[in-house]
Amino acid sequence: MGFWIFMLIMDLLIPFTMIGFGYLFLKRTPKNINVLFGYRTTMSMKNKDTWEFAHRYCGKLWYMWGGILFVLTVLSMLWTIGKSEDMIGTIGAILCGIQMIPLVGSIFPTEHALKRHFDAKGNRRV
Repeated sequence: MGFWIFMLIMDLLIPFTMIGFGYLFLKRTPKNINVLFGYRTTMSMKNKDTWEFAHRYCGKLWYMWGGILFVLTVLSMLWTIGKSEDMIGTIGAILCGIQMIPLVGSIFPTEHALKRHFDAKGNRRV
């Protein structure tokens, strides 16, 4: 049971991170454009407007996907109670791989939304 608890905690790190930072980016975008913290791409760092838009957009995606991944992770791990450590470890690893898809994949819709709403110089489209 100890290994199952460990894997549950490890598998919930990505959903909790997405929910936490998603909420943070929705409510309090980092005030200054910086190279250390936040959604940092060339387009998002053009100006304050693109910076805030990218954080709100990505924050919404992360918050939503984090909640979905949380539920899927808990249900999947509940299914593994009483199974072998090999099965628990395999399911846990698969879950981490699946969780990485929306975590990293959120870049694509966010960048697409930035290009729809802003020109190459970071000015809002009319």
